[in-house]
Amino acid sequence: MRRRPSRRPTAVVTGASSGIGLATALAFARAGYRLILAARGADALDRAAARCRNLGAVVLAVPTDVTDAGAVRDVVRRARAEWGRVDVWVSNVGVGAFGAYEATPMAAHEQVIRANLIAHMNEAHAIVPLFKEQGHGTFINMVSLGAFAPAPFAAAYSASKFGLRGFSEALRAELSTYPGIHVCDVYPGFVDTPGLSHSANYSGRRLTAPPPVLDARRVAAAVLELVRNPRATTTVGGVAHLARPAHLLAPNLSGRAGAWVIRAHLARACSRPVQDGNLFRPSAGPGRIDGGLRRWSGEAGAVSVAGAILLAAWALRRLARR
Repeated sequence: MRRRPSRRPTAVVTGASSGIGLATALAFARAGYRLILAARGADALDRAAARCRNLGAVVLAVPTDVTDAGAVRDVVRRARAEWGRVDVWVSNVGVGAFGAYEATPMAAHEQVIRANLIAHMNEAHAIVPLFKEQGHGTFINMVSLGAFAPAPFAAAYSASKFGLRGFSEALRAELSTYPGIHVCDVYPGFVDTPGLSHSANYSGRRLTAPPPVLDARRVAAAVLELVRNPRATTTVGGVAHLARPAHLLAPNLSGRAGAWVIRAHLARACSRPVQDGNLFRPSAGPGRIDGGLRRWSGEAGAVSVAGAILLAAWALRRLARR
């Protein structure tokens, strides 16, 4: 039976068992939302739900592989059966596969596209009809600075994120005649989550993220602010703010610079076994927000470095035109 109507808003968070998804679920719990949490790993998802309940939230945990369109439709059906509506949907699932393009199996490339692009399309396809029926709803796509800055040695990741940005922009335009429905994109820089350690790695080298690395709770706070004040595009972190104009200014130069940095890192990094990570199965163990990647708390150093790169790109482009 459907539960009695409540004034408490309802949010769905996918990829809710760790990282940004878990931080976002906890932020919504503190804000008084009823929650439906979805992720592949049932045990980690149950732990996430318990943490939200400890904050006073009413929570449904629904183990879901969002690359399965039917499974996503089932989440929407559960929400309608329980509470009759969904006010916010946070489409947060993301995976990665690192390695030279030809050294990465095509099955891995395809799975990255399914999780980072097709899954988000599945989620929108399932929830938009309910949003239209309600006359309101906010769909939040967790994208990445990788949507406008290429990621050498992660070609499928770049393809998925560039594609996700295009999909989101097209959907937002299509729904522009529905003033109560909002499609919002979040573009964070590098975030301190377990995601990097969970990623598929075909390079044979240890992976790390360049500083500054954002606290996932900061990204969650940006998501909650979007619900209060919807906007099309939100970047989080100084590096993300600078990456877009840098790529627009000198796309080939910024791509080559990124590849040079990665090659230099791989040359120094210690060996690691090739592994599929969480591409084809849920990550083992309890879900965590933090990945232990933060090396400093401030952004000034990296912002100044990024600014210098941007200035250098501008100068080189000017010189090339002479």
